[in-house]
Amino acid sequence: MIRAKKVRLRPTEEQEKQLWQSAGTARWIFNWTLQMQEMNYRFGRKFISNNDLRKHITKMKQRPKYAWLNHVSNNIAKQAVKDACDAYKKWFVGMTDKSRLKAEKPHFKSRKKSKPAFYNDNIKLKVKTKLVLLEKVGWVKTSEQLPVNTKYSNPRISFDG
Repeated sequence: MIRAKKVRLRPTEEQEKQLWQSAGTARWIFNWTLQMQEMNYRFGRKFISNNDLRKHITKMKQRPKYAWLNHVSNNIAKQAVKDACDAYKKWFVGMTDKSRLKAEKPHFKSRKKSKPAFYNDNIKLKVKTKLVLLEKVGWVKTSEQLPVNTKYSNPRISFDG
């Protein structure tokens, strides 16, 4: 059985800054991926694979203009690309075959209206007593104990006010 568990994090000021930066990077990468897919759709009507887009992001990280992408975990960018490609693919399949309409066209995420969230690698997620290890953030206190010795799938960190 797969269950969702929502736990409140209690980060320090520095950790909170890193969490906001991670959420912003995920939103930016998601929007960038949608933009690339839309431009490609207008000119060639072919879908760009998420592997090609991830390779392009790796090259972008080497430029000084996009050096800020290196301040967060690489898995955040990978998953944001995958999420955007999956959303675009669901819409694209519906566009080409009306009988299989699955989803509406994905929208860009705005700073004000979208829920800040990002992915954390499930392999690198470690849990101790009222502590959780997040990539490039460190050990963050939690308000309650997360299950120990459990395999987590698709862990997401989100802000809900």
